[in-house]
Amino acid sequence: MTTSAASTGRLSPLVWLCLVAVYFVWGSTYLAIRFALEAYPPLFFPGIRFIAAGSVLLIVLRLRGYPLPTWGQFGRSMVIGFLLLNIGNGAVVYAQKSVGSALAATAVATMPLWASLFGGIWGLWPKPLQWLGLAIGFSGIVLLNLGGDFAANPLSAALLISAAVSWAFGSVWSRRLDMPAGPMSTACQMFSAGVLFLIASAAAGESWHLVTTPKAMAAVAYLTIFGSVIAFSAYIYLNQTVSPSLATSYAYVNPVVALLLGAALAGELFVASELAAIVLVLSGVLMIVLNNRKPKVPKVVV
Repeated sequence: MTTSAASTGRLSPLVWLCLVAVYFVWGSTYLAIRFALEAYPPLFFPGIRFIAAGSVLLIVLRLRGYPLPTWGQFGRSMVIGFLLLNIGNGAVVYAQKSVGSALAATAVATMPLWASLFGGIWGLWPKPLQWLGLAIGFSGIVLLNLGGDFAANPLSAALLISAAVSWAFGSVWSRRLDMPAGPMSTACQMFSAGVLFLIASAAAGESWHLVTTPKAMAAVAYLTIFGSVIAFSAYIYLNQTVSPSLATSYAYVNPVVALLLGAALAGELFVASELAAIVLVLSGVLMIVLNNRKPKVPKVVV
């Protein structure tokens, strides 16, 4: 990376478009996952989603002249795709079988908290105000696990926290790896993750039916086109181009979008402790993001 938004302080129109995608499209995918789960098994439809999205993107990129990755780059893409999509997204899908979309988005919003801690692996420990943000955010996690849906579904709570941890580690680590150039990294991650999802689906004995209810089919199509091809590609671009604080800032916007959509379209209700937990988590995340340092970290193949 030579000149970027992280180094110049100016945001290009493409960066703004990517931010809109990860802010609002990803905020809506939690409700779409809930609708898809009404008719599809939790391992099968993510497999179809990511294989379709990865294949389409790969074909488009090859037609535009993008080179294929080396075997080493593809292998690293598979590992990052496993962390971000198979664990990060797969755990969210499973958890949403029993937890509302807004609460799922709030738990995943802890990702920047974990990313701040993982930064310490490479010597980027949180600053004093970020430690305070970590304390506030984790207090929100504790409160979230004490009441409402989370208290009744400890497995779902554990899955969602695991998703945030895996996504955070994969995002931080990927910035230091020799990955395929630009959107080719996105295509490789999605395709390999989709294959792994289908292998797991077959091993679990899930039924494979593409045609189900119109709502579920529309939800999977939306997740494939908007959630994967557009928003995930936007996130990979942001993660490779702008500062970590800006790339992960979607985390405190998604829960608000998910909350509004869940209440308006799915009739999701919340108890006072859950709303208080949402405020604590988002406050902690915001404190970390606003106080994030912007180091120039050279990529190292690990």
